[in-house]
Amino acid sequence: MKALVTGASGFVGANLVRALLQKNYKVRALVRPSSSLRTLQGLDVELVQGDVRDPDSLYKAMEGCPLVFHAAALYAFNVRPRTLLYEVNVEGTRNVLEAALQRGVERVVHTSSVAALGGTRSNEPLDERVEEPWLVGDYQRSKYQAENVAREFASKGLPVVIVNPSMPVGPYDGKPTPSGRVIVDFLNRKMPAYVNTRLNVVDVEAVALGHILAVEKGKAGERYILGGENLTLEQLLGKLSQITGLPAPKVKLPYGLLLLFAALGTLVGSSRLNGESWRMARFHPYVRSEKAARELGFPVKPVDGALRRAVSWFRENGYVSRGY
Repeated sequence: MKALVTGASGFVGANLVRALLQKNYKVRALVRPSSSLRTLQGLDVELVQGDVRDPDSLYKAMEGCPLVFHAAALYAFNVRPRTLLYEVNVEGTRNVLEAALQRGVERVVHTSSVAALGGTRSNEPLDERVEEPWLVGDYQRSKYQAENVAREFASKGLPVVIVNPSMPVGPYDGKPTPSGRVIVDFLNRKMPAYVNTRLNVVDVEAVALGHILAVEKGKAGERYILGGENLTLEQLLGKLSQITGLPAPKVKLPYGLLLLFAALGTLVGSSRLNGESWRMARFHPYVRSEKAARELGFPVKPVDGALRRAVSWFRENGYVSRGY
């Protein structure tokens, strides 16, 4: 069976393409004309050019593909102009699902994020039952609104399943994503201090498998959290220290001090430290993946192996300065 993967050259997309090929699916990979194909090199896939903001390109790309995995998204904070997040993440999702509806696609998996669950002040993990999330930035709002679009199309009869990965780590993070930058900055000794935020870290290969399980076993209109380990950033950095032998940063910044730096970052247009990334860090939730484990057979497991593979991939592909 042939599957179309949007965002195929991205982090989750590239791992999903590999997982599909391993399970003998035929893959058509939708990539933008400007996309780097580094993470797809050597794979037996059919490449087609298109953009989620171009409905005609999506309709053409879906010809002969009964399955669609919509993994394309803009994963960034403090985006300028702000409307770009909504054009790609929300209207792009609408375009993909409208094309799938017109094509009579048999099954769609929409890649959302735990960001759509919103923020929390509590250490209690969130799950799929969150209905009125506390959204603390444009990225979270765009992912939440995109989920609403997916549910709208499910109500029209399109068999679309929603998956919500947490913070994926592993190989083929070409940009790298904000998740991967944590590892790259650690390896390059560019993280002299940290804020002890809550995280849920998941093996990106498990996330890729979760997409396939969702298309095979998921219920239309339902969301499934694809998570791994609930960790503080301090614990994550400790794991990286054990894997690499590099020392973890010892200075823990208070949120109040970081807020001052974030305000400055917002003014200068920083994509790393700004008001939105500060709010995401301050109120990021722990999550639970029992529903995905129970209904899909999703493997919830430790992330040490994924972190080792990520470290190796970044080192082997030129992201780490010599000597580290």
